[in-house]
Amino acid sequence: MQATNAATAKEVVQQKWGKRPLIIAGPCSAETEEQVMQTAVELQKTGKVDIMRAGIWKPRTRPGSFEGIGTKGLPWLQQAKKLTGIPVAIEVATAKQVEDALHFDVDVLWIGARTTVNPFSVQEVADALRGVDVPVLIKNPINPDLELWTGAVERVAKAGIKQIGLIHRGFSSYGNTEYRNAPMWHLAIEMKRRNPELMIINDPSHICGRRDILQDVAQKAIDLDFDGLIVESHVDPDNAWSDAKQQVTPARLGEMLDAIIWRREDVASEEFHAALEKLRQQINQLDDELMQILGQRMKVAEKIGQYKKDNNITILQTNRWNEILERAFARGDKQGLSKEFITKYFDAVHMESINHQNRIMNQ
Repeated sequence: MQATNAATAKEVVQQKWGKRPLIIAGPCSAETEEQVMQTAVELQKTGKVDIMRAGIWKPRTRPGSFEGIGTKGLPWLQQAKKLTGIPVAIEVATAKQVEDALHFDVDVLWIGARTTVNPFSVQEVADALRGVDVPVLIKNPINPDLELWTGAVERVAKAGIKQIGLIHRGFSSYGNTEYRNAPMWHLAIEMKRRNPELMIINDPSHICGRRDILQDVAQKAIDLDFDGLIVESHVDPDNAWSDAKQQVTPARLGEMLDAIIWRREDVASEEFHAALEKLRQQINQLDDELMQILGQRMKVAEKIGQYKKDNNITILQTNRWNEILERAFARGDKQGLSKEFITKYFDAVHMESINHQNRIMNQ
């Protein structure tokens, strides 16, 4: 298949945009014409890639690193698209980059995490997109802030862009060791809940930072009903000029996609829905009981707050808090609850108790 003109390429993108799962793949960076063309051909051979991605301009944390080949790489992507018929996508962060990308018929643009975090930069890109008909994907900001992510979506939408999608690439997190960027799945799920009309795809490459756990993260994203994946793939990943550890060969990408269990959101079975509804009613009942118990707990916390106020005692007592946590860890383990969950849950309960006691103290 060959995309012989811009109109044909646009039609291909229109078809792919609504496809599930949508698979975007390609090198972290376009390095040489040969590398781009070879990667494109190998990705085409998998028969699984809908859009080819490549970094042209690379925002690096520190100067001196490879910051992308620049505009001279755009004709390479043009040629790769003509050869394979696969539409191409790149990241843009400035108005000039938008202009250059559109000049060379780039089919899909995305706004990166370092840009999403800055409303001024997002607005510059949005202004450059005004009056343009091109799909735009928006990565979550580096820091875990859904308002910044939402703001970026709103700015691009106000510029008149109709086809907007989200990319979940994880968040910077203090103390995170397993991932390059902590997935914080709950934030992606909440963003999807707020914007059910927007496609959301997962970027396991930037979440993992290493190829050995890509499969697990990609599977979890699909299990959570993400609409697709964007994966970094390079013909010679060990010698890539950027992010070598997180890239896989096109052949390995094909194997990974074959190994994923692609689940359905729903099934047309009355028996299934009836059984599911019974279990959901049980969940609702337990949630109601849990709310009642938490309400009772806060009432006891308020009584404790009154005693502390009457006796001029501080709200926070560290030894007691440590005692509560240790007791919870021991009991939670017997119930199959992770230490991470117990910590987050009791942190939230503790803060709510402190707020209730604080109101009593300052009445």
